Amino acid sequence: MTNGAIDLLQQLIRNACVNDGTPESGHEHRSVATLQEFFGVEGQVFEPAPGRQSLVYRVKGEDPEAPALGLVPHLDVVPVDPAGWSVDPFAAEIIDGMVYGRGALDMLNVTAAMAVAARPYITGEKTPRGDLVFIAAADEEQGGVYGAKYLVDEHWDLVGVPYVLTEVAYPALSYAGKQTVPVSIGEKGGYWSILKARGRPGHGSVPYGQDNALRKIVDALKGIFDTPMPVGITPEWVEFVSRLQVDPDLQEKLTDPDRIDDAIDELAVTDPLFARYVHALTHMTISPNVLGAGRKVNMIPAEAEAMLDIRALPGMDRHFVESHLHKAMGHARDDVDIEPMAYDLEATVSRPDSLLWEAIARGVEDLEGHRNLLPTLMTVGTDARFWRARGSICYGVGLFDDRIGFSEMLALFHGHDERVSIDSVEKTTALYERVFEHFFWL
Repeated sequence: MTNGAIDLLQQLIRNACVNDGTPESGHEHRSVATLQEFFGVEGQVFEPAPGRQSLVYRVKGEDPEAPALGLVPHLDVVPVDPAGWSVDPFAAEIIDGMVYGRGALDMLNVTAAMAVAARPYITGEKTPRGDLVFIAAADEEQGGVYGAKYLVDEHWDLVGVPYVLTEVAYPALSYAGKQTVPVSIGEKGGYWSILKARGRPGHGSVPYGQDNALRKIVDALKGIFDTPMPVGITPEWVEFVSRLQVDPDLQEKLTDPDRIDDAIDELAVTDPLFARYVHALTHMTISPNVLGAGRKVNMIPAEAEAMLDIRALPGMDRHFVESHLHKAMGHARDDVDIEPMAYDLEATVSRPDSLLWEAIARGVEDLEGHRNLLPTLMTVGTDARFWRARGSICYGVGLFDDRIGFSEMLALFHGHDERVSIDSVEKTTALYERVFEHFFWL
C-alpha cells in the first residue's frame, strides 16, 4: 500500500486489544508499541492501570498563538462472537479489497489513517503552524476511565486543545440526488443503569407463592418494553433533515414529534437500518442487554438484575431518565432499585461552524469536488465528550468508497464480519492530510 495505513490497520487489528469492561482487559500496550515503532518516536505513555496504556505526542507549532488541533483515535475494540464471523476476527485478512477484523470500522481504520497523516509532523519532517496533538487512547469502549477521561482530568496541560478530530467517520449519504459527507458534531448522553431486585431463595419445584427476584425484574422489563420511548426533536435533528432535502411531506413528518413514529415506519419498509438510526436520533432509547439471576436451575433466585443501555438526547438528564423508568415500570418499580452503572455522560454537541469545519469542507472539496457537509448527531458515545466538556470543538469525519453504504455501516459497528475497504482507508488518510494543511494554513 502506498501510504502504509493498511499495513498499520492490519497490525492494530491483530493486536486484539479487546475491552470486555474489566480493568484487566484492553491490553492497549500492544498497540502503543506498534505505534511507537511506526513513528520511530517514543512519545509519552500513560498507564493508569496495568496494560491500559495511552500514547500522546504533542508537536509544537511555529506560532504559539495559533490554534492547536488534537487527533483522538482509540486503541481498544469490543469483544466478538467468533461463531458469527466468516473469517478469524483478528487475522485482518484482505478479501476482495476489504480488510476484515474487529475494529476495522470502530475505529482502527481512523486510527491508522490519522497516524499516517500525522507521521510527517511527529517525525519532524513537517512543522504545523499551531500545536498538533496525537492522542491514541485506551478504554474508549468502556467510558474512557483508563484513557481519555483520565488524560483530560489529569493531564489537560498536555492534551488540552481547542479543536479535536475523532470518530465517528460515516460513509456518504445521498438523498434527492445530492451527495453529502456526514460530519459527527455531537452525541447522545449515556446513562447506563442496573435494575436490581431481591427476593427469597427457595426450591424450584414448588414455585407457587415464592418471592422470585427474577419475576420482579421481568415485570419491570415488560413495562419498559411496552412503554413508548420519549421523543425529542432537537435543533441538530431539524438541521440534519433540512440538509437531506427529502420530500417536503416526509420532512414535515420527520420533524413533527407527533408524526415521527409514522415516518420511521415508512422508512423501515425500504431501509430498516436507516429507520433504526432515525429512531435513535429522535428518541431516548433503552436497551436491556444483560440479565442475571440465580446460579442453579432448581433454586429460586434471591437476587436478580438487568443492565440497561440508556441513551438520552440533549436536554434529557438523569432525573428525566429515571422518571421515565419509574413510569414505565408501573407497580413493579416498588420492587426494583435503579442504580447508575458508572458516571453519567451528558449529551454533547459542537457547532457546525468553525475553523476546523471550514478546513474539513475544503479538504472534502479537494477530493470530492463539493463541500456538502452534513452535521450529524451520533447515537453512540465517544471520547469527544471529555473535550467538549472543556469547551473544545470536536468533529468526526472520513471518506469512503461506495462499497459499504451508510445504513450497512451502522449494522457493522460491533457486528459480525466488521470490515472496511482499502480504498476507504486511503481516501480518509488523504482527507486528513488535506484537513491538517487547511487547518494550519487557512
